[in-house]
Amino acid sequence: MKNEEKKPTAAELPAGGIVEAGTAAQFKTGPWRSIKPVWSKEKCKACMICWIYCPDASIQVADGKVIGIDYDHCKGCGICSKECKFGAITMEAEKK
Repeated sequence: MKNEEKKPTAAELPAGGIVEAGTAAQFKTGPWRSIKPVWSKEKCKACMICWIYCPDASIQVADGKVIGIDYDHCKGCGICSKECKFGAITMEAEKK
């Protein structure tokens, strides 16, 4: 039988690198878009479907109602507009 090398225990292994979780809150990513959602307060029924589906958390909410769109972080994907059943969010070309 060969002389087997002793395997280290978990406690004996060197610590691996730790990467802190990040967020894009500190980066303005809105300038990436070529189209943008435009919200209509008059048509909005405050159903919050747009807020649920927005992948960038760009739907601004206060007191349980939509109050606007955070264009600093909205990338113009159009999901909010597609999911809005009341036509309260339309997509328009970005004017640059």
